[in-house]
Amino acid sequence: MAVLELYTKYNRVWLSDEEHVWKSAEIVKDFHSGDKVLELLLEDGSEYCYTVDPSKPQLPPLRNPDILVGENDLTALSYLHEPAVLHNLKVRFVESRIIYTYCGIILVALNPYKQLPIYGDAIIHAYSGQNMGDMDPHIFAVAEEAYKQMARNHKNQSIIVSGESGAGKTVSARYAMRYFAVVSKSANKTRVEDKVLASNPVTEAIGNAKTTRNDNSSRFGKYTEISFDRKYRIIGANMRTYLLEKSRVVFQAENERNYHIFYQICSCADSPAFKNLRLQSADKFNYTCMGGDITIEGVNDKKDLEETRQTFSLLGLKEDFQSDVFKVLAAILHLGNVEIKNIGDDKSSPSDPHLAVFCELLGVSAEGLVRWLCHRRIVLVAETVVKPVPKDRAVNARDALAKHIYAHLFDCIINRINTALQVPGKQHAFIGVLDIYGFETFDINSFEQFCINYANEKLQQQFNLHVFKLEQEEYMKEDIPWTLIDFYDNQPVINLIEAKMGILDLLDEECLFPQGTDQSWLQKLYNYLQASPMFEKPRLSNEAFVIQHFADKVEYQCRGFLEKNRDALYEELVDMMRSSKLPFLANFFQEEEKNAAIGKSVKVKPARPSVKPANKHLRTSVGDKFRSSLSLLMETLNATTPHYVRCIKPNDEKLPFEFDSRRVVQQLRACGVLETIRISAQSYPSRWTYIEFYSRYSILMSHVEADLNDKKQTCKNVLQRLIHDSNQYKFGRTKIFFRAGQVAYLEKLRLDRLRGACVTIQKHARGWSQRRKYLALRKAVIILQQYVRGKRTIRKTVTAATLKQGWAALVIQRHWRGYRLRQVYQVVRLATITIQAFTRGWIARKRYKKMIEEHKALVIQKYARAWLARRRFQTMRRLVLNVQLSYRVQQLRKKIEEQNKENRGLLERLTSLANSHSQTMEKLQGLETQLEKSTNQKASLEKREKKAKEDTIAQLQKEVEVLNLEKEKLEKTFEASTKEAKGNKKNNIEIQRQDHEAEVATLKEEIKRLKEERVILQRKLEEGAQANSDLQEQIIQLTKHVKLIPELRRDLNNLQNQRNNMERKMKQQSEQARGPSGLYFSTIANHFLINRNVHLSFWVSVLEFVKRLTFVGRILENHQREQKESYETQVEGLKLKVDHLENENSKLQNLFQEKSNVNENICQEVSRLSSENSVIPELKLRVSELQRQKQELEGLVEEQKRELTEITHNLQKKITEESSQRRYFEEKAEELEGEKRALQGRVEELEEENDHLKRQQLMENEVKSKLREETSRLTAENMDFDELLDQKDRLIKKLQTQVKTRQKTASTLPKDYLGMLEYKREDEPRLIENIILDLKLKGVAVNMIPTLPAYILFMCIRHVDYLNDEAKLKSLMNAIIVGVKKVIMSHQKDLEFLSFWLSNTHQLLNCLKQYSGEEEFLKQSTPRQKKNCLKNFDLSEHRQILSDLAIQIYHRFISVMQKTLTPTIVPGMLEHESLQGISSMKPTGFRKRSNSFYEESETYTISSILQHLTVFHSTMNHHGLDQGLIKQVIKQLFYLVAAITLNNIMLRKDMCSCRKGMQIRCNISYLEEWLKEKELQNVNAMDTLKPLAQTAWLLQVNKSTDDDAKEIIEKCSELSPVQIVKILNSYTPIDDFEKRVTSSFVRKVQSLLQDHEGSAQLMLDADYRFQVTFPFCTSTQALELLQVPNSLHLDFLNRI
Repeated sequence: MAVLELYTKYNRVWLSDEEHVWKSAEIVKDFHSGDKVLELLLEDGSEYCYTVDPSKPQLPPLRNPDILVGENDLTALSYLHEPAVLHNLKVRFVESRIIYTYCGIILVALNPYKQLPIYGDAIIHAYSGQNMGDMDPHIFAVAEEAYKQMARNHKNQSIIVSGESGAGKTVSARYAMRYFAVVSKSANKTRVEDKVLASNPVTEAIGNAKTTRNDNSSRFGKYTEISFDRKYRIIGANMRTYLLEKSRVVFQAENERNYHIFYQICSCADSPAFKNLRLQSADKFNYTCMGGDITIEGVNDKKDLEETRQTFSLLGLKEDFQSDVFKVLAAILHLGNVEIKNIGDDKSSPSDPHLAVFCELLGVSAEGLVRWLCHRRIVLVAETVVKPVPKDRAVNARDALAKHIYAHLFDCIINRINTALQVPGKQHAFIGVLDIYGFETFDINSFEQFCINYANEKLQQQFNLHVFKLEQEEYMKEDIPWTLIDFYDNQPVINLIEAKMGILDLLDEECLFPQGTDQSWLQKLYNYLQASPMFEKPRLSNEAFVIQHFADKVEYQCRGFLEKNRDALYEELVDMMRSSKLPFLANFFQEEEKNAAIGKSVKVKPARPSVKPANKHLRTSVGDKFRSSLSLLMETLNATTPHYVRCIKPNDEKLPFEFDSRRVVQQLRACGVLETIRISAQSYPSRWTYIEFYSRYSILMSHVEADLNDKKQTCKNVLQRLIHDSNQYKFGRTKIFFRAGQVAYLEKLRLDRLRGACVTIQKHARGWSQRRKYLALRKAVIILQQYVRGKRTIRKTVTAATLKQGWAALVIQRHWRGYRLRQVYQVVRLATITIQAFTRGWIARKRYKKMIEEHKALVIQKYARAWLARRRFQTMRRLVLNVQLSYRVQQLRKKIEEQNKENRGLLERLTSLANSHSQTMEKLQGLETQLEKSTNQKASLEKREKKAKEDTIAQLQKEVEVLNLEKEKLEKTFEASTKEAKGNKKNNIEIQRQDHEAEVATLKEEIKRLKEERVILQRKLEEGAQANSDLQEQIIQLTKHVKLIPELRRDLNNLQNQRNNMERKMKQQSEQARGPSGLYFSTIANHFLINRNVHLSFWVSVLEFVKRLTFVGRILENHQREQKESYETQVEGLKLKVDHLENENSKLQNLFQEKSNVNENICQEVSRLSSENSVIPELKLRVSELQRQKQELEGLVEEQKRELTEITHNLQKKITEESSQRRYFEEKAEELEGEKRALQGRVEELEEENDHLKRQQLMENEVKSKLREETSRLTAENMDFDELLDQKDRLIKKLQTQVKTRQKTASTLPKDYLGMLEYKREDEPRLIENIILDLKLKGVAVNMIPTLPAYILFMCIRHVDYLNDEAKLKSLMNAIIVGVKKVIMSHQKDLEFLSFWLSNTHQLLNCLKQYSGEEEFLKQSTPRQKKNCLKNFDLSEHRQILSDLAIQIYHRFISVMQKTLTPTIVPGMLEHESLQGISSMKPTGFRKRSNSFYEESETYTISSILQHLTVFHSTMNHHGLDQGLIKQVIKQLFYLVAAITLNNIMLRKDMCSCRKGMQIRCNISYLEEWLKEKELQNVNAMDTLKPLAQTAWLLQVNKSTDDDAKEIIEKCSELSPVQIVKILNSYTPIDDFEKRVTSSFVRKVQSLLQDHEGSAQLMLDADYRFQVTFPFCTSTQALELLQVPNSLHLDFLNRI
């Protein structure tokens, strides 16, 4: 949009004004192109026509909208020009009482001439770590930005503070250095930051003086380098000075003073330390009384000298050095009083008693001084001539000597300060603070003003280049096309001053000539520099010249230029000072000689070849030195990142908060602020991020544009629609760049849209209101009409008869109503009398009871007073005991020191244990790898065994089928051979009996062989057990097999039942004379079933044995009848074998008992190792994994066992079938006798087949041996488990016997625990380690009872008290306290641990109180708890120590929560827009957009705060923290939220708006709802939010009338007067519909607040802690019922 289109009606412009520089006017009529007049309305109501040239319209500058007025950054203004800057500064300074304002990269600081509460440590901490644009402008924000950039970019920084005298440069530099000293503490004990701050009083005393503009004006330039190490802590400082005003030592203008130090020593002239200096009052010395007034209002010179001397001492400058300094200063004063008289035409002579004092103080010859003050040595070619000098030259020589001595003294003190500020250590980076004079122009300007303005020209050039560079970087970062900007370059002025044949060059050249004068030098300037446009010759003067500086034209008087540039001192006087008997003075001039010999470090090429000077003192000039030092300074500044502070003097009368527009504009022009504005205005000064633009101008978007998800594209579409000229804005990567005036145009469109919306709302609201009024009026008219019409109708219808009837009716009603009322009255009266009777009786009885109660109360009081007297005696006795305990505390402290020494030894032992632990971990890893290999091998063997088992089963089935076929054949042959068998019956029975005996013998041999194999296997298992000696694996195996003990018990019972059944069956079989083979097989099978853990290889042998028995049974089937007798004998043998097996079973039970004993020993060893092993949780996980694998293996073994039992069951069925067949054969025995012969032949064939089967059996045995070899590895491991299981079984039996015995004793005597835990003295470290140091918070026991450690420790304390062992009690209490401290120190940032141990410490403290026996703690205790009170010791002293420890844990707990919560408070409470449709976005300036951090940080909301609070609350509840403590914690956290939020509001003007007040109140309501949800309404936490709630109310309430002021005073009771005024001054409207707070209203509030009591502090102390109280709560936990869980590994504790 064109600029001319902005000159519309209601817009305002600026007009130049002589008095106020600029004045405002409102446009009455729209201005169009071609108009010659712009019609305006001034603020006083008069009209004004501004003439405009249509060809080249020069319109007055536009005024910014009110919403942009008062911004923190001047570059945020839409219109950037001089009147806008001036008005913004005036509004902030006068109305808002804000002295700091950003102008791009410059901080503009206006001197308030009043102490403000904005420099405390709380303010420093508030700005520390904050981004520069987030907080209100402040010198601390600039210092923080410099510190942050140094730390982030690793580059040196500089803060350039400039301004006029009296503008506040020194104070600003002092605050910047104070900020660095506070936020960056030194890394050593020298406290170098204190020394840096302490150097300020010294430099101000020797370098500052009172001028007409400032009572404490710095008369020298100072550049202080503050050095930092790699951790960015202060390690030292260095100070460089520039251009000390030496002429002030000998001359002061009217109403000015000399340097402060002279008046300070004169004020202490009567002090004994200054008697030898022979000082007098300051008005008695010429050098201190020239200005007239020797005092400064509000300044105590004597007190300042004390501070100066203390500062000298703090800097390490001893008394001798201070004495020498004061001697030199006193000598200068006495030298000024030396009177020089004229004794001839060209002669002079000094005659004054002060001369003797001067010579005495400095140790110089009086005769020589007198001679060389009044004479001069001239060195000619052939001789040396001594010539007297006139009086004026002698006076000049005296003053020159005084100036040189003071200049050397100044340099010496600065060098000593630098030496004191140097600390050993390598400098990593530095921040320089430059406190230098600003541009000066007076009525008479001399050499000093010339040098000052020359320095400012150099600084302005560096500033312009830096601003240009920053603008270019901003454009390049946003990908905006860069166009060259025309900015003022002052290089021609610099060339005029310092170039070849420049002013300084010609001045040095003229000083080389002995006869050179100021007039001759000025004539050379006219001749050589007249052509320069920057140099002018005044029209009305021939003794001056004019230079066109960047700020203004300055006319310099040439008088004194040569003398001041020479700074001459006669060589003879210098020699006299070198020969002084005061070494301190002599060194001054010795160093000068050395420095002259060394030469200059920076050389500037002269205009022409130099002429050799006649005297040594003319080798260097003041201008040359200043140019060299300025070049060094510029090199330093160019190598650093600069930060600019421009101090402005608002008025010359030093009135607080008075704004002189003419003086301010003059300084703004001189300090480069307007040049910065001009550079910004030429490009795109207004810059918005897309989010800010979208939030602010979403009201200008259509529904289609607002529905787009891409906000960036939406912004582009809106801008292209609203502003058609694309050159008026540019789209960057993250921001939109606007030309000057475009933001104002957008604000105008936004205001028009809002105004239109308001008109629409008002239209509908007024219509609704008028319609409502109309309907109400219509309704009233209708009612009136009805009333009138009714009256008319009544008049028409009423007659005399109707009136009489009506009257009669009234009479009847009157009598009837009277009768009814009398009846009611009688009833009420009767009831009242009854009630009174009962009431009076009740009162009389009550009085009687009261009299009795009073009598009883007297009796009670008598006994109560006696009890109180006894209680007082007890308290006095307790106090005496406490005094005795104080001595014991001292003894305990000594013991604690000894304990600390022991702890160091324990730490070394812990380190060795840690090493051994690492070795064991390596072994465990190796064992794990071996276990994996063994499991793989086991799986492969199981597969092979399963396959072999299936093969054997299939083979057995085939053999069974073959045998069945043979059996059928035998049956056929048996029938034929029965006949033959009858004849040879007797012989065959004998033969068969012998064969049977042989078979039985073979079976016995087989059993013997199996036993031998079993013994061999047991021997192998023992060897494997010895090889597997690792203790950790035993622990794992033990924990696995403990679970099998109940199953083994059941198995033993089952086996016993089976054995009984087997015995009964054997008896039945013996009675029935059944076959011996089946009985023998069943007994053998049952015997093998007894052992549950027989391995697979053994079961294979059992199958082979079964097959062999079946074969034998088939052979013996034909001989059943003949061998009944032999069967009975064999049954008896089998019974003997059963007895033998029972004996073996008893032996096995004995072995099991022995193994259980070994297991018990192993358990004890395991418990000991588990207490020393810190990796038990990891081992438990591995144990659980191995248990799972073991269970899987046991499942496989069970499956194999079930398969084998099925096989044996099938075989038994087959045997029973065969027995039935045998009975069938017996019936046919007679028929078989005839076939005897054939049978014998068949028997021979069967024997041959038997031999064949034996050969097959041998082959099978070979296969079986191979299978055994393959499964030996797996069985070895299983046998280890079996051994350990046997040991466990024995242990179980032993424990069962113990349990039975104890049950018997318990049945006789009931068990009653005393709530004590017994432990041995040597187990105390284990107790502390397990219950405190190594306790894991995730355990089940801890989760069930969070305060379990406190109860266990107290039960141990009770037992020690029961034993009356004082040493053990002290040791235990000290160990508990030390252990808790160690845990807290090792987990000082862990919220869970701090909460847990705060809860347990508080519970232990409560237990000590509850069981102390004191009456106040026994009120709610149970009789059993009262009985369990401590008997022997008073632990009140230990309670105090525990209470202190709990307080430490509490404060650490609060600190951790505060550290977590603090980053979320400001974003959540202030910055996040939680209310929909309410946005407080405003244009931002350069500081906001050039923030230190470009990356996006995490976004916090009010939900983030609530989530943190919820986590804190749930953690405390989970750990069983007392509700009283939880309430105190919540109250402290709510105070933190209120304090940080309120402090940010005080330091952020952009947060002081009505909408932000609504936002804050909404967030406070969320916090209140959270309290209700957690049932914490009675915490008084909302009281801590009252200041914040009142602040939100103050931002929203009307602020215009006197009633509003009174209401504010009444409602804002929690806010201090300073805070209320600060909020009112900082209130910033977001829209034009809001009104600013007028200055008159603020003054009205201030007048009402005069009698209002309140703190003078602006900030709340965010680190303030409410006093914590630990509430006593009686524990309902019965100690006698409390059990110690096994997971705590406290098996060494015994319940009493």
